[in-house]
Amino acid sequence: MSSKGKPYRTIELDGWEILVGRSASDNDYLTFRVAKGRDLWLHVGGGTPGSHVVVRGESAAEPPRDVIERAAQLAAWHSKARGAPRVEVHYCRAADVSKAKGAPAGQVMLKRFKRIKVVPQGMGDD
Repeated sequence: MSSKGKPYRTIELDGWEILVGRSASDNDYLTFRVAKGRDLWLHVGGGTPGSHVVVRGESAAEPPRDVIERAAQLAAWHSKARGAPRVEVHYCRAADVSKAKGAPAGQVMLKRFKRIKVVPQGMGDD
């Protein structure tokens, strides 16, 4: 699937689709219009600005650890924490992501989440 002209970048890994937002308004669109409640949602922790990342597949099961790690690496790469040696990324189901009324584009609240630490790594073309 091509990401050209879409408000997010797309890569496929082992049958899972990883979508990476391009801007704050694109992050909102990806999180609240494209992602389904069962999809996995990721973002760099600590309030650091960066892309929202969504992982989706055919099944309702959680993606395998290697897919979560790769998505987390992309979230870290597409953030202000890109230069750090290791970055904490938060992840949860998209259903656990909400937006406060009047919050700026890209700013969200998480009901519950897990953490993973990764080395930032891009897609190879960015």
